[in-house]
Amino acid sequence: MSLPALAVILNFSSGPSFGQAMIIGSGVLGVNILADSATVTADVSDTVQAVTINRGRNALSDVFQTGTCSVVIADQDGAFNPNNTASPYYGLIQPLRKITITATDPSTGIIWPMFAGYTTGFNYQQSRDVGIVSTTTITAVDGFRLANLATLTTVAGSAAGDLASTRISQILDAIAWPASMRDIDTAATTVQANPTASATALAKLQQCTDSEYGAIYIDASGNMVFQNRAFTSSSIGGTATIFSDNGTGIPYSQVKFLFNDDLVYNSGSVTRIGGTAQTAEDAASVALYFKHSYNRTDLIMQTDAVALDYVRAYIASRQATTTRTDMLSLNLNTTSTAGVTAALQLDYFDPIKVKSTQPAATGTSTLDKTLQIFGVSHNVTPNNWVTTFTTLEPIIDAFIIGDPNNLYDILGTSVLSY
Repeated sequence: MSLPALAVILNFSSGPSFGQAMIIGSGVLGVNILADSATVTADVSDTVQAVTINRGRNALSDVFQTGTCSVVIADQDGAFNPNNTASPYYGLIQPLRKITITATDPSTGIIWPMFAGYTTGFNYQQSRDVGIVSTTTITAVDGFRLANLATLTTVAGSAAGDLASTRISQILDAIAWPASMRDIDTAATTVQANPTASATALAKLQQCTDSEYGAIYIDASGNMVFQNRAFTSSSIGGTATIFSDNGTGIPYSQVKFLFNDDLVYNSGSVTRIGGTAQTAEDAASVALYFKHSYNRTDLIMQTDAVALDYVRAYIASRQATTTRTDMLSLNLNTTSTAGVTAALQLDYFDPIKVKSTQPAATGTSTLDKTLQIFGVSHNVTPNNWVTTFTTLEPIIDAFIIGDPNNLYDILGTSVLSY
């Protein structure tokens, strides 16, 4: 099986945008960025010894985390040693320079984004032993790091009654996040005036997102993506990519299923800022699992009625547990052509079906689960590539929507989507 062709590009220009500089008389409008000097880039693809990428959502804290990346390159002449005055990049090697990683699917020729972020370190390891190559390890994080470095109090243009998505755009404006690197859905929830307590831009973005019951993350191309509640509350739909060990789907290398009560919440209290506590409880779940409590006091929806809908939705969608795929690994050396494409293409919220033949006391049984991807990691060397997916239930997986002008109209009915 042919492995994807990996491309790793360093961009030593400042600023968050991944576009290349365009000098008047050259470049492509709409693709390149107008500048007065050329961007210095370095293509280190041919020297890559190892790449590790980790992106995903923390199931316990209910937020997408900062994506991380590590690239080990052969660096025998010390070109990426920041202290090497003879390096062509001397003086350019700085923290928070841009790095992009893409992969070309060998069967289709499609180039897929794997990671786009900002360097945090260039760690040079020199070797004097014969046959041992000196290396530089480049570490990087995605754009959440930039949002977490900026502290805000006021947010220009914000006002009570803003849609959560409008406020998110205003926060991104406040930290000069490029408009070309945003994918912001229109929210349905209106929010209070911006809390003036000092907080990071990332914390304010997540506060708005949680008040909408949406999702915010950095995608593999480096874009800030906000998904509204209409998206996150969808039942698992679309055509699921099937993985199996019996020939009926893409063959996988390893699979690990998880069944526990970590994500069970059956008693909750939500208090919006300036409001009163709104509560919900599922008695049957408490009787089955004992009480698992959820509490929020920092959300900024405008009314207590919306806060009540929120807590009822939260408890309705988490009052029971189910088996989920904690790890599904694809070895791209041994999987199918479709498996290679799936490893490069699948990302957050994509549905997958996992079929596993299980040993039983008499014969065998099949575990068949349909869930959504919420974690993607890649571990790559010149001769090996392993992609690992983790899954979760939908963010809101048990609800009934009533009045579309309200946040959630939970009627006490559990509608499981799997």
